[in-house]
Amino acid sequence: MLTAAALRRLDEDLAWYRALPAEDRSWIGLVAQSGISAFTSWYADPARPPHGVNEIFATAPSELTRSISLQHTLQLVRIVVEVVEEYSDRLAAPGNERDLREAVLRYSREVAFSAAEVYARAAEVRGAWDARLEALVVDALIRGDGDHSLRSRVSALGWGGRGHTLVMVGTTETPLDELRTAELRRATRRAAGDALVGIHGDRVVLVLGGEGDLQAAAASLLPRFGPGPVVIGPTVAGLDEAARSAQAALAGLAAAPAWPQAPRPVLADDLLPERVLTGDTTARRTLVAQAYRPLEESTGSILETLSAYLGTGRSLEAAARTLYVHPNTVRYRLRKVSEITGWDPLDARESFVLQVALALGQLAHTR
Repeated sequence: MLTAAALRRLDEDLAWYRALPAEDRSWIGLVAQSGISAFTSWYADPARPPHGVNEIFATAPSELTRSISLQHTLQLVRIVVEVVEEYSDRLAAPGNERDLREAVLRYSREVAFSAAEVYARAAEVRGAWDARLEALVVDALIRGDGDHSLRSRVSALGWGGRGHTLVMVGTTETPLDELRTAELRRATRRAAGDALVGIHGDRVVLVLGGEGDLQAAAASLLPRFGPGPVVIGPTVAGLDEAARSAQAALAGLAAAPAWPQAPRPVLADDLLPERVLTGDTTARRTLVAQAYRPLEESTGSILETLSAYLGTGRSLEAAARTLYVHPNTVRYRLRKVSEITGWDPLDARESFVLQVALALGQLAHTR
């Protein structure tokens, strides 16, 4: 009687219950019947503590927690409690109606706690599975395995796919435990629209995506890393190109110790000379393409002037004497170098970048 009345109330009062598939509604009916049966058995001997509460939800499959939220489950409990209270006059012996209502409230509290425990366990299982899936996705991105299965896995992790993507890498003082990893994951998802976190020992790999300023979002996460170098890879069009950003960031992390004065965080593209020294062929090609080739194709002896300036100890007067021109001519041509390449030869750090690019380009010609 109580089960039938409870199911009628559910169908009348809850629109989301009516929208459920028939199979899920049948499982809910079994849960309600199990709960009412457990309550009546316990009420027959209320001196014992509530028993059978944990078994109420054991009748339904764990997948039901994906169809019905904890909020919905508590609505179910509330309606079943109301139904039992409505029928208390029929169930209780004369004069014991109040005792029955108090027993219902006590038992419903235990059921609510049990429901919360069920959902907590389900959340832990999903969280552990999501963490393993996230680790697999980040590993695949680093290796460049961007197949169709990767896209479905990323979608399962909630990646929206809007805007651009970049990868940020660094280290921690000690390996992160589960609690600190979860905290890092929450902070990363607050900073960017999309986020993935990969932990490799003491090395942390963050994949950020979204339509905002991703470099600013990455910089805001700097306190989450240890005292070592933190490198931000180039911003790419989307997740399909994230491997390029990841490989540049990891190469930059390996090369960063060669530039002790590097800012923190540092862009991977600002470490191109150091990455060349570690054997990074991508950095070699990038420097030649962005610095040497444009200067080689320019007119007005720009490349020759840069070579003379660098070869004479970065002296304007010595370069002018070598080229048989006025020092102002050298200065003008060096400004053209800055306009063409984006690197200023009058700056100590940027002149080093240009010198490495010049050497790489000249080596390419001799092969």
